[in-house]
Amino acid sequence: MRIILDTNVLISGVFFAGPPYQILEAWRDGKVKLNVSPEILEEYQRVGEELSGDFPSINIQPILDLLTIRAEIVSAPSLSEPVCKDPDDDKFLACAISCKCQWIISGDKQLLAVSGFRGITVIKPRKFLDEYLSV
Repeated sequence: MRIILDTNVLISGVFFAGPPYQILEAWRDGKVKLNVSPEILEEYQRVGEELSGDFPSINIQPILDLLTIRAEIVSAPSLSEPVCKDPDDDKFLACAISCKCQWIISGDKQLLAVSGFRGITVIKPRKFLDEYLSV
């Protein structure tokens, strides 16, 4: 199963425990495949570096390095029209369309509001774990 992680999910999984961390573990263990675009990677890096100032004991660079090796990186042209209320979130939909991925894991209300766009399901981390990754 291929997925895309919204920045809030990836960062939460790196800095905290809980469902986002469990999803990263599932990726590490090969239960899901992670797809990203260069624009998503840039956002992951920027937000991770900002939070690193508040959590100096956590180094986000190893996970970013792993993403560049183990995630599928796809070129994702911008959408022809904005879809999300926050146009910055459109990059996740563009990535999903480009790699034909039907799952975006997110806690962002504005991104969740467009679930169903072109057959893409935007789902919260806990619900994804419970419905798709439970043993």
